[in-house]
Amino acid sequence: MNTFAMHRTTVCTVAAVAIALTALSGCTDAPAGAAAPAAPAATSAGAAASSAAPVAGAFDPEAALAEAEKTPYAASVKFTSEAAGQEISTTTGRSNLGTLYTGRAEVRSAGGSPGAPALWTETVTTADANYVRNRAVAGGDWMKMPRSAGNNEADYAGYAKLLLAAGPSARKGMEDQGGTPAYHLTGHLGIDQVASVDPRTHRSMKAKGVTGFDIDQWIDSQGRTLRFEQRMELRGTPAANKGTFGEFGPVETFAAPTG
Repeated sequence: MNTFAMHRTTVCTVAAVAIALTALSGCTDAPAGAAAPAAPAATSAGAAASSAAPVAGAFDPEAALAEAEKTPYAASVKFTSEAAGQEISTTTGRSNLGTLYTGRAEVRSAGGSPGAPALWTETVTTADANYVRNRAVAGGDWMKMPRSAGNNEADYAGYAKLLLAAGPSARKGMEDQGGTPAYHLTGHLGIDQVASVDPRTHRSMKAKGVTGFDIDQWIDSQGRTLRFEQRMELRGTPAANKGTFGEFGPVETFAAPTG
């Protein structure tokens, strides 16, 4: 990805690799033969154990998720993708959650092999279009693409509800996440279970033979996701996608970039 004059499917495929199972980039689905995302590993540090000491501010996760459905919000998000224990990319951005996806994100990674160019793309998704530019090339221009019908971010509250529906084993209980009381949920979801909450991931991963994910998720008392991890094995490689959410606020407007 050393020049920005390329097909949008190439841009979106690389962004999908970096973001893995999230939709921060706002790109459309890559073609069936595109490179697969780095895949999540079988365990996570967050899933290892709950806090030993009681956490103040305990709450009911179902009630918290019901609260989250009432008011969309904006959040700053950071995701890292790892393969075989090595970090391969980082995605940072800010987006609106609980409503039509709009937002801004940057994807950065080192070259995938000796001599391969580094990746640094920036994406702005508005209500009616996607804008992408290659930041690794000086003077890279914005490229406008139409927004597809499936151009939405994953429904994280929907993921939490799927985990709760799995039964008592999904409830790890209250933990502290950076000074915020959080409820920890964990479990394994079959690929077809996520079709309703993350249709793009469902299509992409099912086409690559993935049958399910291991997931850990931490939500606050307002049902907002604070931390989210997905793990699986894809083509024999364990990998993980680890995300954090913060700086919550009212829904924001993301306008088309200029220049």
